[in-house]
Amino acid sequence: MKFIKTNQDLASLFTRIPIGLGFMAHGWAKISRGSAGFEKLLTLTGVPLPHLSAEIVPYIELLGGMAILMGLYVKFVSLPLIITMLVAMFTIQIKFGFSSVNTIGLSPEGPLFGPPGFEINLLYIGGLLSLLSIGAGNYSVDKIRLAKKKT
Repeated sequence: MKFIKTNQDLASLFTRIPIGLGFMAHGWAKISRGSAGFEKLLTLTGVPLPHLSAEIVPYIELLGGMAILMGLYVKFVSLPLIITMLVAMFTIQIKFGFSSVNTIGLSPEGPLFGPPGFEINLLYIGGLLSLLSIGAGNYSVDKIRLAKKKT
C-alpha cells in the first residue's frame, strides 16, 4: 500500500485544508464577537430571517469548516457552506465588484482597502464543488469511516 494513492487524494487534501481553516476562522470570528453585530449586518443587507441566520450561520461555518478540514461528511457539509457563500455573495459582496482586494487610496500608513468583492466567494464555492465531485479523498475521516463500515 503506497502512502500517496493518487493525485486526486492530494488535490482533495490540499483543497480541504484552506477551505476548512477559512470557514472555521470566519465562523469563530462571528461567534466570539457575539451575534448582534452580524445580525445588524444581515438586517441592513436584507437577508431573510436575520436573527435566525445570525445564530445559525456562524456555527455552519465553524463546524462545517472543521468537518471539511477533517474530511468528515464532506459531501453533506459542502451544501450548506455553498449556500452561505451564495447568500453572502448576492446580498453583500456583489455590489463591490469582483476583486477581493479593492484598494481605495493610500495613507501615510499604507494602502486603504474598501469592502471585498465576490472573488473569494467564488473560490470557496469552486473548491466545495470540487470536493462534492471528488470526495474527501484517502486522507480523511470519511475514508476511515467508510472502510470500517465495509468490514
